Amino acid sequence: MTEPTIARPQIDPTLKALVDAFPMTFKVTDGVEVARAKLRQLQAPPEMLPDLRIENRTVGHGDLTDIPVRIYWPPVAQHSNLPVVVFYHGGGFALGDLETHDPVARAHAVGAEAIVVSVDYRLAPEHPFPAGVNDCWAALQWVGEHAAELGGDPNRIAVAGDSAGGNLAAVMAHLARDNADKGGPNLAFQLLWYPSITADLSLPSFTENADAPILDRDVIDAFLTWYVPGIDISDPKGLPATLAPSNAADFARLAPAYIGSAEHDPLRDDAALYAALLNAAGVPAELSNEPTLVHGYVSFALLIPAAAEATDRGLGALKAALR
Repeated sequence: MTEPTIARPQIDPTLKALVDAFPMTFKVTDGVEVARAKLRQLQAPPEMLPDLRIENRTVGHGDLTDIPVRIYWPPVAQHSNLPVVVFYHGGGFALGDLETHDPVARAHAVGAEAIVVSVDYRLAPEHPFPAGVNDCWAALQWVGEHAAELGGDPNRIAVAGDSAGGNLAAVMAHLARDNADKGGPNLAFQLLWYPSITADLSLPSFTENADAPILDRDVIDAFLTWYVPGIDISDPKGLPATLAPSNAADFARLAPAYIGSAEHDPLRDDAALYAALLNAAGVPAELSNEPTLVHGYVSFALLIPAAAEATDRGLGALKAALR
């Protein structure tokens, strides 16, 4: 007798209404500027944002000396020895900036009671892989060396990022571990929101969510075209770990992780696979798959209660790890 198929939960109705009203999808032929404009239309009203001390700076390390960052201080009485979170925004390595992810960065500062350094790394297609990786690593090294002067604790640094930023945060965790003996920052935690990890489009979630809101196959194709031109991803296992962190030779001794995923997201299986790889290597990694949410849900936390609850879970794990 065949077991009955259990239908998966539908997308949260409030979230579905919002993404239907502001469709985010595009094709590579639309061009990157059209895609960037679509992301910018999701700006939150300023009156909904927490009032924080914020400073824009240009930082660097080694040969990279002109990386814009935005630094957020949490609204707490303590002004020294605070944990520090280096945040990498999402947008498929081609979209997004300090403005589009300003509400998300503020949420991390408030939720984790930590200084947040949001990194404005170079974007494709103008600057394809690995330019963004190099910027992110230089910015993380700068934070490791200057945390104390910001009021931070250099022994309590975490990385966080959403989507492409989750990929970059995961890559940074590997680089930090591999360069620990060269003065690289010793990371305390990694918070990965629906990260791109494998570049393996054959995973079931890519088929199940081929037409999902926010991130469908057309959008994925555009991001890959812009970020890795000339790189054949037909064999994802052959890609460098700085592009596909699941291909790293070793996962031991990485920073503990919280990985948030969404059921209605092509990257759902990336998150599950990476959590399994980390746990198998003895790295504590908590996976939280949100059954009614879609890719990008952290950016909707101000408006969608289910997204706010999911975001709070990850920020709670970040705060606990840094305390």
